[in-house]
Amino acid sequence: MKLEQPVQDQLAAIVADEGLELVTTEVVGSGSKTILRLVVEGAEGVNLDKCAVISRQASVMLDVEDPFRHHYTLEVSSPGLDRKLYQRNDYERYVGHRVKVRMAPLYRDQRTVVGELMGTRNNVIRIFDDSGQEIELPIEEIFEARLEVDWISILKEGKARS
Repeated sequence: MKLEQPVQDQLAAIVADEGLELVTTEVVGSGSKTILRLVVEGAEGVNLDKCAVISRQASVMLDVEDPFRHHYTLEVSSPGLDRKLYQRNDYERYVGHRVKVRMAPLYRDQRTVVGELMGTRNNVIRIFDDSGQEIELPIEEIFEARLEVDWISILKEGKARS
């Protein structure tokens, strides 16, 4: 299920009032186990206080708009370190970052590709994979793309600060 555009626009305005961007809305589950997830981000990150403010304001607006005919749970969260790449502009925004791309089940070539994101050209994303090849993947065949977190570097950096 997808939210109607006017509801999406109102949620985006609430998020923008807190200086953040609404990355996406996700509706998962069904019936009384439905979860409406607002994924938000900002240049200086996302903190719990901003998520709480957005949650309270969104709850009031959603009570009025009533997009579901049943009980649901509202979640507000950041995309996390291993954030999904949702839109075409995400593939440009994160050029130079490591990504892990899983292709749709019927895609005949490589199913999973990990490497450095090189950007987009026409309707494909370009990745310089770990074997040193430049690979082009059709955007419409991507099942899921995420930033790949280099935990080893993060842990090393943390030890260096100690």
